[in-house]
Amino acid sequence: MLGIRFERQNDGSVVFRCTRADGTATWQKHAGKSAMFFPFHDLTHFAVESVFSFTRGFYGLIAEGWEIADTGGKSARGPLPREAVLVEHMVGLFDTERVGGAAALSAEEFNKILSDLASSDRITSPPVVTDAQLTCVRAKISELYDGLAALRPGESLELTFDSA
Repeated sequence: MLGIRFERQNDGSVVFRCTRADGTATWQKHAGKSAMFFPFHDLTHFAVESVFSFTRGFYGLIAEGWEIADTGGKSARGPLPREAVLVEHMVGLFDTERVGGAAALSAEEFNKILSDLASSDRITSPPVVTDAQLTCVRAKISELYDGLAALRPGESLELTFDSA
C-alpha cells in the first residue's frame, strides 16, 4: 500500500508526498506555475492507474521504491518500464482534455490513438478501452480534482494506492 498526500501550503504551493508500506517516503513541492498542474496530473495518474489496475505505472513504481525524480526515465534507474510509458500516454490524453480544452475522446478514438502509439513507441500493448471505463476515469478525475481544489492552506487530500 502506498499512502499519498497532497497538502496545500500557506504560500499557495502544494506538497506531494508518497509514503511506502515500509515507511520510506518521496516528496516534491510544487510552487508557482506548476503549483496546480502537477498535482492535477498526479491525480489523473491515480484515476487511470486505479481504474485500469496498472501495477507498474507512476504509483506502482513509487511503491516499488522509485523516487519521484526517477520517474522521468533519465535517472540511474534507466528508462521507464513499458507499462509506465503506456500509462503516461493515457494520462496525457486526459490532461489534454483538461488543459488543452480538447473534446472528450470516445473509446474508439482513445483506442486508435493508443494503437498508433503502441506501433511507434516503446509501450506495452494497450488495453482495449471501453466508453464505460472512460466514464469511470473521468468521474474519478472530477472527484479528485474537486477534493484538491477545495483545500485551504494547511489542509490535505489523502489517498491510498494498492499496487498489488
